[in-house]
Amino acid sequence: MQIVEFTQGTLRFLDALPAQAPERGFIWIFVSRDELPQQLAQVQLAAQRFGGSVLLDLHLTDLANPAHPSRYDYTSVYDLVIFRRLATAAEVDAELAGEAVRSRAPMPAALSTFERIRTRAMGFAVFDRLLVTVHPADCATARSYLERYLADAVQAETLHAAARSRLPTGPADLMLRMVNEMVDSYLELRKLLATELAQWQDSLLQPGNQRTDWKALMRARAELHQLEDLCEEQNDAMQEWLDSAREQPPPLSTQAERDALVARANDVIEHIQRVVHQVRRMEQGAEAVVQIHFSAQSHRANNIMRTLTALTAIFLPLNLITGIFGMNFESMPLLHQERGFWLAMLAMLALAVVLGLVFWRKHYLARSSR
Repeated sequence: MQIVEFTQGTLRFLDALPAQAPERGFIWIFVSRDELPQQLAQVQLAAQRFGGSVLLDLHLTDLANPAHPSRYDYTSVYDLVIFRRLATAAEVDAELAGEAVRSRAPMPAALSTFERIRTRAMGFAVFDRLLVTVHPADCATARSYLERYLADAVQAETLHAAARSRLPTGPADLMLRMVNEMVDSYLELRKLLATELAQWQDSLLQPGNQRTDWKALMRARAELHQLEDLCEEQNDAMQEWLDSAREQPPPLSTQAERDALVARANDVIEHIQRVVHQVRRMEQGAEAVVQIHFSAQSHRANNIMRTLTALTAIFLPLNLITGIFGMNFESMPLLHQERGFWLAMLAMLALAVVLGLVFWRKHYLARSSR
């Protein structure tokens, strides 16, 4: 468990809980989910001392649940936000290694990014002067923010007021900044997904492609559906938090700080909606390219059948001629003449050429580009 005290323009790390929250600042306590049972007494003491109320058992269960979906809840004292972030590369590799042990087939290289859409739940308990965050083990989000804010604090001491605005003004502001960074990772992910999906679409529409991994495609579509549901849950949670903040703004903040919180929350929601919109477009694009693929296959089959039908129509009169000359009659034209065979062959050849030219002019024998 880490305890960080934010004051105006600076921060410091604490080894133990202070007697009270700073007059113009707040306390940030972040603890990993694995350590939460051991540090629960300290967390509850901090919530009672700096927030005025302990965390409810139901909310503690939500914070300790690694599979909890994105959600917003509140009490008269604090807000609870559960937000699912993207898993890091190390977390994904560890999870994929576990799936490999269970003999689950990996995604093909063309759709490998879809296999890496894994998320982790982060919990935020937002008081007026206290922020408690529960992270997965070895969470990089908390460390990155600590390093960033520590650098900002050092810069603020050297440049005075120039860099002070970079530090969060309160627990809600810090929570929104962390959520915003998590949402930005989804915005970066959508670019990779769109690129891989476009490459897969090009491969699917190539003429003669007979090696489409439809099972992998269905798994990719399922991942897109899950990502859409995830983003909608995130959007609902942040929208409910924003509505609550508008109805009951933080009592210790100024109007300018409240406006900044609303603006930042609107920005987070707008980013989430952009991800949802892009995911839906990718789903529609995947479905459209599948339909185009089958339409192209049907078109190629129709072209082949058209060509075979035209060739059959060319040889049908020739079969009629050979059938007539195969009749067992004594008196038939050209049957007993010396040049009869060659005249019949010449007539059949001329008839085949004429029919071929007619079908070619009508594009019955034209080659398809697909």
